[in-house]
Amino acid sequence: MRALRYSVAPSSWTTWTPNLSAGPPASPHQMTASQHMVKANGLRFRTMVDGPPDGELFILLHGFPEGAESWSHQLDALAKAGYLAVAPDLRGYGLSDAPEDVESYSIDHLADDVRFMITAFGRPAAHVAGHDWGAMVAWFFAGRYPEMTKTLTALSVPHPAALAAASRDDEDQQARSRYVGLFLEAGKAERVLSDDEFRRFRQMFRSGPSGDAVPDKVIDHFVRSVSRPGRRTAALNYYRANLGSGSGGAWAALTEIGPIKMPTVLLWGDEDPALGRRAAEETEKHVAGEYRLEVLQGAGHWLQFERPGEVSLALTSAASK
Repeated sequence: MRALRYSVAPSSWTTWTPNLSAGPPASPHQMTASQHMVKANGLRFRTMVDGPPDGELFILLHGFPEGAESWSHQLDALAKAGYLAVAPDLRGYGLSDAPEDVESYSIDHLADDVRFMITAFGRPAAHVAGHDWGAMVAWFFAGRYPEMTKTLTALSVPHPAALAAASRDDEDQQARSRYVGLFLEAGKAERVLSDDEFRRFRQMFRSGPSGDAVPDKVIDHFVRSVSRPGRRTAALNYYRANLGSGSGGAWAALTEIGPIKMPTVLLWGDEDPALGRRAAEETEKHVAGEYRLEVLQGAGHWLQFERPGEVSLALTSAASK
């Protein structure tokens, strides 16, 4: 991947330079993308950036419990295709700011993070892709700000209304979603995930059909990230702010999004341990624009790592139409 140094919307940017003398870089298998701290929505976000400064903007949103490095392969592919690709650490993750209160992680704030990040790059709109919680944010952002969303690519997570319906009355999805109950328990979830040197946390990346797809060094980086004070709670607050009993009812806010009118692609692995077939297949009912469900046979949840080439091709194909 090409290293680049440039300034877009200088009032919103400061360059973040890694301290290479302190040990291995943050992304063990990819560090040639430039890294910046971007001010957006009143917070600072650490971003990985690659591609020509005048290319169409592509925002890549990671999920739980990851970071910008989840998109390393796709940053490279998009840059080579002529796009300006930006992968931020979402609020609460990595080197981005982490507000302490639960409400700061509500879907409204998360969507506004994307909105102000796009404007920080001096653009009126962007292609938007997300995985896991990043996909949930992408769905909501596209529904609320359609004029700012050129295309939408969701990885693993179906439309929130389809997932909400499956979570209510599909036994298969209910079984897959049982872990959410633990994540809503403040204190207990943090303890369970960090016990035995983060054994359960690490096991999440080894679940599914391709247990070795995420490199050990990348998992180690994610563990170091959530080991910082308050960071486990910040990541879990995505669940507590939006799916907890105090959030207006599980899934309530997440399903109240506008029509999805832009070209949309859902990439779903048919062996995803957390997200079942019903919601994936019923997502088309909630998309008004051009839509395609792409089923990755034999793939699990960590699609950017398990099927990097197919994910990259889906992103560039969607944006080039």
